Amino acid sequence: MAVDAAMVERVARLARLRLAPGEAAHLESEINGILGWIEQLQQVDTDGVAPMTAVIPNHLRLREDNVTDGGIRDEVLANAPQAEHGFFAVPKVIE
Repeated sequence: MAVDAAMVERVARLARLRLAPGEAAHLESEINGILGWIEQLQQVDTDGVAPMTAVIPNHLRLREDNVTDGGIRDEVLANAPQAEHGFFAVPKVIE
């Protein structure tokens, strides 16, 4: 898919971007270069290549799920600007 200056100007208008005079021609060549790279990537044969979620394998340590009551209410509320009766207190926003 090739992009021309008219398409660049149309997309810029839809995105509410203001282009300087002559900028559409420059962006046209930049976008066409990027689309060329994408077309090259689409031609790569990936049959037999296992999908991966990250470049570097990241093995997370697992732990057992333990149900607790939290037990840190006072520590959390110590950081609150205002607390009342064991809860965060916030200004009333709805009348």
